[in-house]
Amino acid sequence: MAKDSAKGVTRRTVMAGATAAAALAGGAGGAFGAAPALLGGQRPPNVLFICVDDLNDWIAPLRGHPDAITPAFDRLARMGVNFQRAYCPAPVCNACRTAVLTGVAPATSGLYDNLTPLRTRLPDAVTLPQAFREAGYKSVGGGKVFHGSFAYPPFPEHARNAPWVWMSQVSEAWDEYLAFPPEPIPENRPAVGLDLGAGPQFDWGVETAAEDELPDVQLARFTASQLRQRHDKPLFLAAGIYRPHLPWYVPQRFLDLYPVDRVRMPPMRNGDELAGVPPGGRANTSPGIHDKIVKGGKWRDAVRTYLASVSFADHCLGMMLDALWEGPNRDNTLVVLWSDNGWHLGEKLHWRKFTLWEQATRVPFMIAGPGVAAWRNSPRTVNLLDIFPTLAELCGLKTPAGLEGRSIAPLLRDPDAAWDHPSVSTWLEGNHSVRSERWRYIRYHDGGEELYDHTVDPNEWNNLAGKPELAAVKADLARHLPAKG
Repeated sequence: MAKDSAKGVTRRTVMAGATAAAALAGGAGGAFGAAPALLGGQRPPNVLFICVDDLNDWIAPLRGHPDAITPAFDRLARMGVNFQRAYCPAPVCNACRTAVLTGVAPATSGLYDNLTPLRTRLPDAVTLPQAFREAGYKSVGGGKVFHGSFAYPPFPEHARNAPWVWMSQVSEAWDEYLAFPPEPIPENRPAVGLDLGAGPQFDWGVETAAEDELPDVQLARFTASQLRQRHDKPLFLAAGIYRPHLPWYVPQRFLDLYPVDRVRMPPMRNGDELAGVPPGGRANTSPGIHDKIVKGGKWRDAVRTYLASVSFADHCLGMMLDALWEGPNRDNTLVVLWSDNGWHLGEKLHWRKFTLWEQATRVPFMIAGPGVAAWRNSPRTVNLLDIFPTLAELCGLKTPAGLEGRSIAPLLRDPDAAWDHPSVSTWLEGNHSVRSERWRYIRYHDGGEELYDHTVDPNEWNNLAGKPELAAVKADLARHLPAKG
């Protein structure tokens, strides 16, 4: 199988390689053989569980950015089902990951932010890797799976010897775990040459350290080594890729894929970018940071470097997929890939996540493997909360009480099957978004509302919440708002 290295390649050869790799994934069941657990056999399938940090829809399978070069994401999308309307439970790392890994929504747990440890809100919840371990799986992880504080100096005293501070709170979930080492940091920061007033992580530039030293590469090699081994027990293998989370320090060869003068910019309204947005929505934006980036002449460079970081994450994913393809576990492994939240790069004058709009809540989500339809896009609206009950069904796990998602196993067999379940995202207490295939409805804690029709307004520029003729649409969507929180 062709490797996903970006060294010495052009845009054309990268995409040609992706197409060639994808061609191997045709036929029922994708690139995999029959799954014993799914088709009546004795041994349950292995699970390769990949989460990517702050990855928005700027990957080729989701067409979120026309310049994205992501052959590994392309390959995985063609191996299985690519969900085109997948949304996060919360547009922030800790709240989303806690929800995904416990199956409990933020409005139920009361965990909304990055500062609250999982066990303070859910002391008795059975986490997903824990459920696999209790079912007889070998549970192995690495990188950022649960949320923790990444060791970028300066960091708190209590974190000096623990790059993943909250790792110990979920240690019962793992038989083996590879924690990230500190990443090499440029000597002179900010590398971008701007003080954005948003902390040392809000920075980007060229990573000069050897790629072997980079945590995501080490994670990819660790994951690949697990996939190339035969295991006595079924394997749950979780790999948390950190990029494209800030800071975007990326090897030059990935930047070279995106000539800065050719990078296309995000769509903007070119007027009042926040027209029609109520105070609750405006409060989540960062126009000050946007103004500094634009006036500093760094907007296009930021877009380019984010894209390069996405391609670097794609390269690490490719290392894992190569190992799966070439190793002994290919025919009995489900692959689940998701991102914890999207990311704004200037849209609605905002940077980072922390909003209830499409840019921050839409995420990549793919499942491939035995028994899963191949080379299919699903237009149905799903939520990452659906991961836990889906894997419990497919792998025969004992389902913990209180799971709030629903199994999407029917969509893995028929991606176009009837499915009328809008997706709810929550940002802090009392602020929620309901996304159906056509509409997005947002209600803030102060009663402010937004309503967007995605059939004609994919950029969510025209707030229709005040139109009397759409009151029934709002009421129907509001039925799905959490009863509390």
